[in-house]
Amino acid sequence: MRVEILGQERRRRWRDDEKLAIVMSVGVAGATITEVAHRYDVTRQQIYTWRGELKKKGLLSASANALFVPIDMNSVQTDVQECREGRSGMIELRLSRGRILRFGSAVDTAALTQLIRAVEAA
Repeated sequence: MRVEILGQERRRRWRDDEKLAIVMSVGVAGATITEVAHRYDVTRQQIYTWRGELKKKGLLSASANALFVPIDMNSVQTDVQECREGRSGMIELRLSRGRILRFGSAVDTAALTQLIRAVEAA
C-alpha cells in the first residue's frame, strides 16, 4: 500500500511576534478568541497555548488584559472623623477567581459598583 500526500504542508511555523499580534488581537473591537482563531485559521486552543508560552517568555505581561476604569475620587468619602463616628473599619469583599477588594466602610456605593464591575470584567 502506497500513500501520497498532495498539496501544501499543513503545519505552519509562527514567529513570536506573529503569535503576539494574534494573541493581542483578541478583544480588539470586541473580537472573541473564536473569531480571531477563525480569522488566522488556527484553533482556539492554539491561541491559549501561545498566550501561556508568551507569558513564560516575558513577551506578554500577565495583566495584558487589564481594564482601567476612571473613578471620581470626589465621590469617595475620605473624612476620617466621620468614618470614626459612623461605621468604622475595613470591608473585605471576595470576588470570583480569588480576587479580593478591601475598602473603607464609608466608600460611595456608585464608585464601589463601578470598581466591582471593572474587576469582574478583567
